[in-house]
Order: sequence, then structure tokens, then C-alpha cells
Amino acid sequence: MHPFLESQRHQTRRQFFGSTGLRLGGTALAGMLANAATRTANAAPQMLPPLPGLPHFAPKAKAIIYLHMNGGPSQIDLWDHKPVLKEHFDKDLPDSIRKGQRITTMTSGQSRLPVAPSKFKFAQQGQCGTWVSELLPFTAKHVDDIAVIKSVHTNAINHDPACTFVMTGSEVPGKASLGSWLAYGLGSESNDLPAFVVLTPIWSSGAAAQALFTRMWSSGFLPSSYNGVALRSVGDPVLYVQNPPGVAARDRRVMLDALSQLNQRRFEELGDPEIQTRIAQYEMAFRMQSSVPDLTNLATESKETLDMYGPEVHKPGTFAASALLARRMIERGVRAVQILHRGWDQHGNLPRDITSQCYDTDQPIGALLTDLKQRGLLDSTLVVWGGEFGRTVYSQGTLTKENYGRDHHPRNFCMWLAGGGIKGGMTFGETDDFSYNVVANPCHINDLNATMLHCLGIDHERFSFKFQGLDQRLTGVEPQQVIQDILA
Repeated sequence: MHPFLESQRHQTRRQFFGSTGLRLGGTALAGMLANAATRTANAAPQMLPPLPGLPHFAPKAKAIIYLHMNGGPSQIDLWDHKPVLKEHFDKDLPDSIRKGQRITTMTSGQSRLPVAPSKFKFAQQGQCGTWVSELLPFTAKHVDDIAVIKSVHTNAINHDPACTFVMTGSEVPGKASLGSWLAYGLGSESNDLPAFVVLTPIWSSGAAAQALFTRMWSSGFLPSSYNGVALRSVGDPVLYVQNPPGVAARDRRVMLDALSQLNQRRFEELGDPEIQTRIAQYEMAFRMQSSVPDLTNLATESKETLDMYGPEVHKPGTFAASALLARRMIERGVRAVQILHRGWDQHGNLPRDITSQCYDTDQPIGALLTDLKQRGLLDSTLVVWGGEFGRTVYSQGTLTKENYGRDHHPRNFCMWLAGGGIKGGMTFGETDDFSYNVVANPCHINDLNATMLHCLGIDHERFSFKFQGLDQRLTGVEPQQVIQDILA
């Protein structure tokens, strides 16, 4: 098909009206802006408005903060308390539990699969009595606001497809990520920051970290303007966001206006929607020259707030600094913030490494929840915590009571949600005594995606984008369900 006709066929309604210049879309836009001006003289139109008809119903949450523990945190050592395992220390995992299910090549060659109970103590926390590991004392203070899902399961057993799955709803690369879907559907309340921002903080443990691929925050088949914008953890948050010496802001404005006119002419020749994306990205980059330095200036925070996030908050690129930046972005109207913390792939020396990882993240997460709640933002912000899969109950490598490793485990793991639309102080789903199989209320990754969309006012079955002959959805083509039990 001719490129021009192909691009027009894939244009969305919003792209059509937003790109027709002085034709029908421009006329309609001018009329709407004129009407808006009579109502609010100083109100600026949204640079990225929602799709017509969205949200589908009144949302409980307006924004999301997704805390991704990349590598697969051990549910057995953090959230899935299994005291009976002490009776099975160093005994072989029963065949009646494994049931011949596949395991990775990293442990399939072991002569034994010895059971490794957690060395960490658990205690019931909050009024709800949720069991929490001693590794999470700060998060434990918030369990009455948290819904822990113990029965999450995924299709993938290796990191790359599992991370792609948890972030895009599919193991197949090229699909749109959760944050991109939200930016596309709901737009952004901020005209000076991207709708979807990604942070990749440094980590403390000595564990090897899996690579982070941009497909985890890519817009995939959606227009590239909905890509997540990754702020760097070291150096300037955004490269080249500052003007070079001798270039004033007014000069940059004149240059961008001229460039926009040239791009608009090119668009009128070819009709390629990506040219409109280029124009919008240049404009957003100009606005970010002032908004990003303001966003990242944590010196404006009170001493009490900084102390709450812990000593690492003063170091750019740490999880603590990233968590505080997430709150500041939500305040400024960013729709989706994703923090990806690496180093949770603990095949050996798990007790040492998971302790370091929890040191990085636990106090900042507790502070983030407190901070959002104190500012009245938690009710309108959905906070999600989890990894791409869990860890095995059996040890990989040498096993002692003080040291062990765990392999990948996709059949059940724990995630939690808090904030807008979530019923706190509860657990959902249950696993067997070995945290190996789901025995009650299974929750597929795409059930979780459907639930997150629901909290943001979106019916996942009615939210799609035509691509490759299919009505693509974040939740895939198979039936998925919203987890009603955890909704407020």
C-alpha cells in the first residue's frame, strides 16, 4: 500500500483532528478554544488531551506510580509466609508439589531440589494482621492501605519475556507498555512534563542485574509520542535539555517555531502522523528546559520530608531520590511514573543481596506512601509494587540455614497495590505450603492489568488500537477479569 494511504488508514480520530491544520479540525479547535477563553481567560488547553469518551467511567485514580523490582523478588522471603517449611529444611521438593512442571536450565541439572525455608522472621502487621517479613519494616506500617496479591502468575520463566509480559501484557516484543496506553487514552494534565516518565535508579546489592530494554516503556504500535521518557540516574536527567552557551531561550523559541513550520509543510506533503509527533516532541523538549530543573531540585523540600525518605535521598539516581521525584511528578500532573529497580535476580547469596535491595527501597516506599497520604494524593494515585516473577522454594546451589539462592518461579508470586480504587488491609489469593502452586483465586498478569485500568476509569475490553488487523489491547485477546475483591 502507498505510504500516504497506509498512514491515513492508521490515523486515530484524535490524530486526524489534531493534524488537519486550518481545515475542519483546526476550525473546531479554534471554536473550542474561543469558548474556553470566555469561561477561563487564563486557562491553557491541554497539550495531550484524553481520547474522546475516556475515561469510560468515573476513575478512582488519576495517576499511577509503578514500582518494578526487576529480577524477581522472592515472595517467600518478603510476603508469602510459610512457617511449615522449617519442617522440610534440606528435604527434596515433593513430586506431588512440583507435578513435573518445567524449571529453568539453571537448576534442572541439579541432582536435588532441596527446600530452603526463609531465614527471615515474619510478623503480623497493622489492624488487618497481614504477615510481613522483617526486611520491610517501613512498608509494613502501611499494610492497612495495601492489598497484597499472593497468587499472581505469568507465562514466562526467563527475564526478558517475563519483563516484556508484565509491562506490555504480552511476551511478544513490539507491544505498547502500560504507561504508554495510559498516556494515549487519558492524556496528561501537565503541559510541561511528559505524560509518562521512567526512572532507573542505581542499586546496592552485588547481584548481577538484568538489562533493561526500552520495550518495557515503549509505545510499541502506538504513536511514538506516547513513549516513556527515561530520566537518567547519573548526570543531567535529560541530555542536552539545557541550551548551549550563547543561545538564549528566545532564540530557541524562534528556531523551534521555524522548525515547526517546516515540519508542518512536510506533513502536508506526506501525511505521516510521526511528523506531528516530532513537532510535539520539540515543543515538549522546550518546555522541559524549565520544568525538569524545577522538578529535580529537591532542595525545595522540607527537612522533615527529606529525612522521611532516608539518607540516600540526597544522592541523585538512588531509589530514594526517585521515589521523591515520583511524588513531585504526580503533583505536577504526570499520568504514569515507572521506577525500575534492578538487582533482584538472586540465584545465590539471596539473604545478603535481598537485604541490600530492601535497604534501597523499603524506607523510600514507606515514605512515598506517607507523603502521598499526607498531601491528599494517595486516594487519587494508584501505587503498584512487584517483579516479573517470583523465586523457587528450593535452593539453587549450596544450601545452609543462613545462605541459599532461588531460581525463577513464574507459577505464583506476590504483588501489592495501594491508593486510588484499592481496598487496603487485605490479601487476595493463596498458595500451597511450599509457595509453589496457586490453590485459591489465581491472578494472571493481565487480570492485574485489567484491574489497574479499571482503577483509572478504563474498561479494558473497550480500550483498543487497530494494528496488524487486530484490535490490540493491553490485556490481550484472551478473556481477562478485573479483580473485584480488592476494589474499594
